Amino acid sequence: MDNFHEEQTLGKAYDSRLARRLLKYARPYWALIALCVLLLLVIAATDLARPYLVKVAIDDHILGSNVFYSEADENADDDSLTAIQGYTLRPVKGEPDPGSLHFKLVREGGQQRLESTDGEIVLTLSPEEVRELRRVDRESILRLGMLLFFLVTAGFGLNYVQAYILQYTGQRIVFDIRQELFTHLQRLALRFFDTNPVGRLVTRVTNDTENLHEMYTAVLVNLFKDVFMILGIIVVMFRLDVRLALVSLATLPLIVAITAVFRIRAREAYRETRVRLARINAYFAENIAGIRLVQIFRQERRKSREFDEVNSSHLRASMRELNVYAVFRPSMELVYSLAVAILLWFGGGQLLRGVVDFGVLYAFVNYLELFFRPINDLTEKYNIMQASMASAERIFLILDEEPAIAEIEDPRPMGEVKGHIEFKNVWFAYVGEDWVLRDVSFTVEPGQTVAFVGATGAGKTTIMNLLSRFYDIQKGQILIDGQDIKELSKGELRRNVGLVMQDVFMFSGTIAENITLNNPDIDPERVRRVAEHVNAHHFISALPKQYEEPVTERGSTLSAGQRQLLAFARALAYDPAILILDEATANIDTETEMLIQDALPKLLKGRTSLVVAHRLSTIQDADKIIVLHKGKIREQGTHQELLAQKGLYHNLFLLQYKESLTESEGAS
Repeated sequence: MDNFHEEQTLGKAYDSRLARRLLKYARPYWALIALCVLLLLVIAATDLARPYLVKVAIDDHILGSNVFYSEADENADDDSLTAIQGYTLRPVKGEPDPGSLHFKLVREGGQQRLESTDGEIVLTLSPEEVRELRRVDRESILRLGMLLFFLVTAGFGLNYVQAYILQYTGQRIVFDIRQELFTHLQRLALRFFDTNPVGRLVTRVTNDTENLHEMYTAVLVNLFKDVFMILGIIVVMFRLDVRLALVSLATLPLIVAITAVFRIRAREAYRETRVRLARINAYFAENIAGIRLVQIFRQERRKSREFDEVNSSHLRASMRELNVYAVFRPSMELVYSLAVAILLWFGGGQLLRGVVDFGVLYAFVNYLELFFRPINDLTEKYNIMQASMASAERIFLILDEEPAIAEIEDPRPMGEVKGHIEFKNVWFAYVGEDWVLRDVSFTVEPGQTVAFVGATGAGKTTIMNLLSRFYDIQKGQILIDGQDIKELSKGELRRNVGLVMQDVFMFSGTIAENITLNNPDIDPERVRRVAEHVNAHHFISALPKQYEEPVTERGSTLSAGQRQLLAFARALAYDPAILILDEATANIDTETEMLIQDALPKLLKGRTSLVVAHRLSTIQDADKIIVLHKGKIREQGTHQELLAQKGLYHNLFLLQYKESLTESEGAS
């Protein structure tokens, strides 16, 4: 289905069409996402406030470079008043009033003194006077420290709440996508699964949906925080000092250029690596599936050499990808260091000339680090975006796959099914006009047992698949009780058609669950009764936990005959009006065949039955035998009638008779 699309879409970092479709799944959770964005806005504000608070503490209180002291009335009621050497002083923020007496704190060596703005008064301060003078600053620094601690704590709490809500929302969105994907796969016709390996479909439901979770959580919402932070930092920088802001952003063109080059190189490297990885997965899956054949023909060394070539190509591609990412982040670090160096060179000169305060320069260094943090995270986000877009494309390719057999809007009710089956001039091909069935017509009366025989590829199993409507015919009609099956509900049709195949599939669970398929309407007593009816109870009762005995994947701990008996029990438990046995007695031992031969009449009694048989001895009592050859019906009749015709059936019977005779002579 998607080898071509997979390789084509791996190079896409962003696709607006895919993004819009992905956002549709987020729409039911818009309130939670909006809350996450709001919390991120508050978190970004707390992050932006921290360097500014430190700047205020340094400039306004620790260094006191922005504080002047004015003489005040000693009777004034103000906690900030300080009596120093006959002067009552009050701290004043901002530029002093030229019309009044103001003092500024000056440090020189180990001494501190107060100098009036006109330079005429100089007060040398003792350590005690300095402490008294700076009492208000100490209290302000304590308040700023408490505020900073509160912001850090609040940021931690908000980050926890935001991360929890975001992860919950992402998991719910991915849950919905995975549920829709699985449900859609259940509705697709067998033709789709004929051309798509199971491993690839499993990857879509697991790995690809997990990649989308990464996008919703790590990229989609956190992108807002990155935007808030970058815009907020730029605004705060320009409010603090326009010249320092311009100097800090001088490396921005270089950042844009490096990012553009990285985007192109990373896309190419990512695409090549993922193509090589897909080849490793395909080769590994194929080799494991055929491991028995590899070991029988002693091909381990050759397969190892072949895998080494595929694996080495992936290693080389991975190293090229690694080089791209390894260059980008150090490049950003280099640009960051260059930006800091330029800032310190220019800002330091401004600081020495008294144009810029130390706290402002400190804040710019902090904001510059915060500015480069989301840019450095770009590598990870870009990688996630690449994987997410490729995964989204592959998932939507499946979701856009229309069921080959669509359910009609107003199906006709089947009512009580009598079991009259008619094929009228049926033509069918799996591919194009490579006809598997050619103008096939036959009738099965209610309650009849009709057997189909013929060489491999004659179309026997195809007829069974068409009756269950796993595929739709190109020409002709298939009728049940006079109604075209295309006008019936697929669900109702398949409830009335039971199927027992040669390769019986067993689910992980218990014996009872594999008989009922977890249908609550089938009680344990009925399970036991149908098992006894088809001779399965004798081996089930010998198991340690009997009907609650665990069944491993595909029933690997059960023999082929035991699985076949369980399949008969399963079919009988659902009591279909029409029963299909597709090579159900092939590849089993003689003892189990005797049990099945005893169970078959009970299973077929009272229902219309179609039997595909390899062993002609099992169908001699059929009401009608239809002989197929190259997609056409060549002969019809009972066992004796067909033998009397001395045609294809007679030849098949003689061939099997000779084989069985030879086997018995060899055994003797």
